[in-house]
Amino acid sequence: MPASPSTARVINDRLALRLLQQEGPLTAGQLKQLTGLSRPTVADLVERLTDAGLIEVVGEAGEQRRGPNAKLYGIVAGRAQLAALDVRTEGVSVVVSDLVGAVLAEESVPIGGDTGTGPAVEQAVALVERVVKEAGADRLHTVGIGAPGLIDPASGELRDSTGLPAWHRRLVAALQERLPEARVNVENETNLAALAEQRDGAARDRDTFVLLWLGHGTGAAVVLDGALRRGASGGTGEIGFLPVPGTSGLPSAVDCEGGFHSLAGSAAIVELAQEYGLGVEGGAAHEPPAAGVVRGAVAWVAAGSGESLGDGDGRGGGGGDGARRAGRSGADASGGLGGQAEVADARVRSRVGRTDQGPAASGASSGLSGAGASVESSGLSGAAASAESPRLSGTAASAESSRAYTTAVPVSPHHDAASAALPHNAPASAARFLDALADRLAIGVASVVAVLDPGCVVLAGEVGQAGGEELAGRVEERIRRMSPLSTSVRPSSLGGAAVLRGALLTARDAAQDELFTPPDR
Repeated sequence: MPASPSTARVINDRLALRLLQQEGPLTAGQLKQLTGLSRPTVADLVERLTDAGLIEVVGEAGEQRRGPNAKLYGIVAGRAQLAALDVRTEGVSVVVSDLVGAVLAEESVPIGGDTGTGPAVEQAVALVERVVKEAGADRLHTVGIGAPGLIDPASGELRDSTGLPAWHRRLVAALQERLPEARVNVENETNLAALAEQRDGAARDRDTFVLLWLGHGTGAAVVLDGALRRGASGGTGEIGFLPVPGTSGLPSAVDCEGGFHSLAGSAAIVELAQEYGLGVEGGAAHEPPAAGVVRGAVAWVAAGSGESLGDGDGRGGGGGDGARRAGRSGADASGGLGGQAEVADARVRSRVGRTDQGPAASGASSGLSGAGASVESSGLSGAAASAESPRLSGTAASAESSRAYTTAVPVSPHHDAASAALPHNAPASAARFLDALADRLAIGVASVVAVLDPGCVVLAGEVGQAGGEELAGRVEERIRRMSPLSTSVRPSSLGGAAVLRGALLTARDAAQDELFTPPDR
């Protein structure tokens, strides 16, 4: 049955708006070509959307062209302002954007674990109001929030979870009270990371995949046939509770200790690194300790094989060896999927050292030689002891609190003084550490693959991005031996920023769904 004229208009309008969102400003001729609609139909929809205040003329296509056919039409970006929040156990990050997602202002604030619920909520709300003011926004249309924990599939609310700060739930209610005109939506942080990787990251070419989050804790998100799957209780992806071999016991309903989290959480990875003589010292506050350890190991392996570490700022994910491994798709080999390039600048700020040639039989201390600071018997120096804090129960995706962070980034092999003080077998030891870590990750990945057959697993979060192709390749090799199901393992291209990006994308989609429905004529 053919669509009615009014339905056809709505469909055509939404198609044109989606193209303008994806492609940027377009001429009427370009809209005609991309939509396949006739010239009169395109002229009608352009007039209709302009009258509705949804699009406007933003320029002309080419200096040599003049007239109505040269006009470039774009979405009225100032029609609404949006906010996205990444809520973690140790702080909040906020970004404010316009309707098309262009960032207007952003800021983060740490919130200590000893901060009371009321003061913590007030700090977070004040941050949102400050960023909104800095962005010059009169009011917010939609707010997207990413937080650890279970989201009730019926109500869409953040459920009580043992081990997570009480201020998380209070924050959602407080924002709704302080921003009565805004639509406030909350989603599990790992799910948002998966949406961001699918739109803008490592899973752009995949309708079905699993994202394995590796940060302070562990989590997973499942996307099947293009749809995010949450499960009957909203708990799909609580992989930290997965019983696995190699731990001291079994997880319980209120504590993931003994589950996959005990193998792949940040504290567990740091402990594993110590067994191979890799130490850490206090450093970057924007990532879990394990990310620095893994990044350092990857850099040593690259140095040992004669590869260039590239240039970077120590935060983003370079793609130095993204195309090196056979069997990768085009999306994998594109820029930003590896973890090598980010090392160049950061590696001069902190060090990783070795004291022996393999796993320490007694778990003895691991120190930094040469100019590096010594490491205590725990294997961590300075604030790194926080990585040893007890595992928190409830959602393992990022429930493990850490108010101070450590990082481990190798001194450049070309730095004469430091190189002279470090053992020549550091690259081999780093490689053995990455092999042992890949063995652990493969246990969780193989379980997911056996049940879901996703065809693709993205190693996400700060640790997944730090491991880059080097770690992903090792995990994929093990899965190839363990499972008959073909599975590509890819590193994240967004890292820890994926949660905030996913929250902004969902806020933008929600706002556009509401605003991009012109009144019927």
